[in-house]
Amino acid sequence: MISDVKSKWNDIIAYIDSQDFVSGPVFRTFIKPLEVYKEEGDTVILSVDKEKQNAVLGVIKNNYTSFIEVAIEEVLGKRYSVDFIYKQDITVQVDNSSDSSDRSSIIKAQYPFLSSGNSFDNFVASDNNLMAYSASLAVAESPTSQVYNPLFLYSSPGLGKTHLMHSIARHIIMNNPELKVLYVTGEDFTNQVVEAIRNNKEKDSTATANLRSKFRDVDVLLIDDIQYIIGKEATQVEFFNTFNYLSDQNKQIVISSDKPPKDMKELDNRYKSRFVSGLPIDIQPPSYETNIAILRNIQEKQSVKLEEFVLDYIAKNINDNIRDLIGAHNKMVFVVSHFKKDLTLSEVEEALSDIIVSNKSNEITVEYIVKVVADHYNISEEDIYSNKRTEYIARPRHIVMYLSGLLTDLSTTNIGKILGNKTHGTVINGRDKIRELIKTDEKLKNEIDIIIKKINPNNN
Repeated sequence: MISDVKSKWNDIIAYIDSQDFVSGPVFRTFIKPLEVYKEEGDTVILSVDKEKQNAVLGVIKNNYTSFIEVAIEEVLGKRYSVDFIYKQDITVQVDNSSDSSDRSSIIKAQYPFLSSGNSFDNFVASDNNLMAYSASLAVAESPTSQVYNPLFLYSSPGLGKTHLMHSIARHIIMNNPELKVLYVTGEDFTNQVVEAIRNNKEKDSTATANLRSKFRDVDVLLIDDIQYIIGKEATQVEFFNTFNYLSDQNKQIVISSDKPPKDMKELDNRYKSRFVSGLPIDIQPPSYETNIAILRNIQEKQSVKLEEFVLDYIAKNINDNIRDLIGAHNKMVFVVSHFKKDLTLSEVEEALSDIIVSNKSNEITVEYIVKVVADHYNISEEDIYSNKRTEYIARPRHIVMYLSGLLTDLSTTNIGKILGNKTHGTVINGRDKIRELIKTDEKLKNEIDIIIKKINPNNN
């Protein structure tokens, strides 16, 4: 007997839609397609279409189960737990995984650059990345619909752009094998263009034409870290010719970058407008709750279980880079499995001291600020100490000057000496530029807040 849950399911769905639990796109993507399979005691089992929603079941479980349980209780006046089952597994309890396994083997052989660990199913969606996740999923499920073209994802390094890019490519290859999908990093694209130009001059007059054919004879093109292309004249021209060609042919393009198009100083305005004509979406740093969800998601697949206080320490102290979060987790798994199972907090702090810098043992210095800022903007420390005036180097250098004045007791003269013998006036000028910018540039202000937390994570 399905009881009142099935008969009232439309009312329950309507209740969820009427509340502020979730946004419209999230409701349509994750909640509305659910159906009641059966009730077992105080548990309601909802069915999920494996073909349409296989990639999002983990997201539904992790993020929306409690909302569904609340809605059921509000409508029926009775508390239920919610679980899920695939529709396809209800009537046919046999192993239908061979096609999927075969396809996965093909992907691994033909697309070795796609990480097998990057899929929609293991991407932890939360407030900081939900728009990017939903848009990426929409493109992956309907790659020929032109719903968002180009899709432009941007964020600081380590926040999940590549995970989403791989997830889009993998989902399309798995579900639309007839489509030609090409994923490439900006760095690799640049290298291929340079190599083709050189070969074209030296030994193969068709090299450039072959390269163009490779990148244009596709249905979906994904370019990861486009910033490596911007400013390199020949590569940039080649990319935008390809971009225009694919766009004219109504082919799907997905791009990622470490900054929004408007902040690409060396990019022509006409291309900035092309980038934002589709759907530009930023990914914000994860919250503590998201960090915990990511760590628990990883723990589900681990035989070695970390204590809750270890996960809590990692989640609280790494709040701007998921790669560092995962790296800290993996290191603690190694420590626990090979050396000591029962750890104290001080031992955890010591084990992670190369990843998480504690305020207790590290004085804030200009040199340390340089290290953190250089890492945040993915440039070398030498670049900051240098006299290079390129915008992507000058801005971080000015931030170092601003933060050195804010977080240390040194004079501007001494700060300048440490930063490669910069003058007192240069330091003041750099510091004042950032002071003025953060008054109106909310994104820069948020970036600097994140950097300060990195420099001094225990000062909340």
